[in-house]
Amino acid sequence: MIISNTITVRQVVFVFLFVAVWLNSLVGTTDMANWLIENTLTVIAMLFFILTYKRYQFSDFSYVLICLFLCLHVYGSKYTYANNLFGYWLQDLFHTSRNQYDRLVHFCFGFLLYYPLQECCAKWLKFPKRIATFLPVLIIVSTSALYEITEWLVADVFFVEQGISYLGTQGDVWDSQKDMAMAFIGVVLSFGLFRMIRRQTKPS
Repeated sequence: MIISNTITVRQVVFVFLFVAVWLNSLVGTTDMANWLIENTLTVIAMLFFILTYKRYQFSDFSYVLICLFLCLHVYGSKYTYANNLFGYWLQDLFHTSRNQYDRLVHFCFGFLLYYPLQECCAKWLKFPKRIATFLPVLIIVSTSALYEITEWLVADVFFVEQGISYLGTQGDVWDSQKDMAMAFIGVVLSFGLFRMIRRQTKPS
């Protein structure tokens, strides 16, 4: 079933789900300044999807993955990543010394966004299959590093007062490196799953 000849019912569901989570993160936020900073990239991402929708469309599966990641991200902005309630639950469950929610989101950045990027490289940019398969791994790793640099600029140069809550290092001097490592592990696992599934479904 198609709505307005372009937007599927599933995509409408994804939009409503994300908007509900987003509004919930705003209404219940414990740090409005941090929420605004965290959601700057969210707004940019949403504008990109809206402005390019008529020309470029992802598959519904890619939209599911993108929606899941964005929901995880905006939920993190509700309490700040360092004080996320689900992160505290994970901390108690695995008996760790810190709130692990930021690690989870960085892992999901690589794990959930590999396939949409692969689809973008293959279908939109028309890269050869081999390049379209490997390039998303490089994009995820480089984007993760760029995000850590952006965090430093935001926290140390532009919004010093909100710096600690935005960074959420929780006293770990290797926080940035570990975040990048989690994104790398996530994208490598997703890459491996994609390759395995494609081999199994490839006609003999």
